[in-house]
Amino acid sequence: MTSRQRVIAALSHQETDRVPIDLGAMRSTGIMAMPYNALKNHLGIASDTRVYDVVQQLAEPDECLLDQFGVDVLDLSRAFFDQPEDWKPWPLPDGSPARIPAWFDPEPDGRGGWLVRAADGTVIAHMPAGVHYFHQACHPFELATAPDDFADLAAANAKVSWSAMACAPWHKPLTDPQHFTDLRRRALHLRASTDRAIMAALGGNILEGGQFLRGFGTFLEDLVARPALAEALMDRLVESYLETIPRFFAAVGDCIDVVQMGDDLGTQTAAQLSPAMYRRFIKPRHTIVYEAVRKHFDGFIFLHSCGAIAELIPDLIDEGVQVINPVQTSCAGMEPERLKREFGRHMAFWGGGCETQGVLRTGTPEQVRDQVRQRIRVLGARGGFVFTQVHNIMADVPPANIVAMFEAAQAGPRSSAPLSGS
Repeated sequence: MTSRQRVIAALSHQETDRVPIDLGAMRSTGIMAMPYNALKNHLGIASDTRVYDVVQQLAEPDECLLDQFGVDVLDLSRAFFDQPEDWKPWPLPDGSPARIPAWFDPEPDGRGGWLVRAADGTVIAHMPAGVHYFHQACHPFELATAPDDFADLAAANAKVSWSAMACAPWHKPLTDPQHFTDLRRRALHLRASTDRAIMAALGGNILEGGQFLRGFGTFLEDLVARPALAEALMDRLVESYLETIPRFFAAVGDCIDVVQMGDDLGTQTAAQLSPAMYRRFIKPRHTIVYEAVRKHFDGFIFLHSCGAIAELIPDLIDEGVQVINPVQTSCAGMEPERLKREFGRHMAFWGGGCETQGVLRTGTPEQVRDQVRQRIRVLGARGGFVFTQVHNIMADVPPANIVAMFEAAQAGPRSSAPLSGS
């Protein structure tokens, strides 16, 4: 099977020659730049480390590593920033070198950290000394008191770090005809140059969108105390997504296999909202967005949602979500056996292959291999599984454990022939 065939078959709940593997096909299946440098040193790979996601400081994996680890899927963002002048030097918090996109222009905060400002000087993101990523510093609608304040959504999003510091192709407005043409050209080229599956990020965040704009606690308060205000903002978000969807899929719809939506609905112990509140406020709007996607795209709809979301999965299936990530199996109710038993006929799992908060950080390579084999046996039975760790590989993960994880994933549930450098 080719990589693309392997991914499509798995997401169609068919058996494959081996479980498909992902590293970095979206912004929650990747590796931070610091552990990536350590991994390359471990494997004897000499190359510049490119930080393609500046918010989370994620590295773009080298082609040689994708080959070595058997990776079957790519992020559409790899089609951009393909010239040396597209990148400039950047010091990582541990002092190791990297490169960041040339457009990204943070400034020192005077205390060993970094700030990012909007065009009017507002600080929108901050990476303090000792911290390994940028956190959101501005919620532009936090003090808004009337729905009229939501009219200029584009100006507000320019002060939200997740949108203002976005990965390609969202680093420029899709409304720009020149960027739209360039996106189409690059997507066609990537499709023709690889047999890997291709994923593209679209987002469509409803709960997160409100939290990014109003503040995380404030927006949850809105849903209870100011529901009309919350609904006005969510409806404006839906309008903006419906404007974008036809343009986006006109450019890339025939070049990608999976579209990545996003909305973090869970915490470690429970969903952020009760099922009743989710069905009242979020589900109708998710449904509108996902149905619009389906009108323009016949590939797979993938939802990234962290946390304990098992009680919401039936609703997600009803909305048309086909793939869930990161499958945060350490959270309450997210046991792999339960997920596969209750939802495996209708939902594919992209993640859950190794615990980033647990064994991948603190275990031995053999303990990592054991967990990976067990997860493949459970989640990979009868298809419906793409292997990747739970969320991004963080700075304190030992390189030997990363190698052990991909060894075991490639070998399958029974054996683990070593890769070079292990």
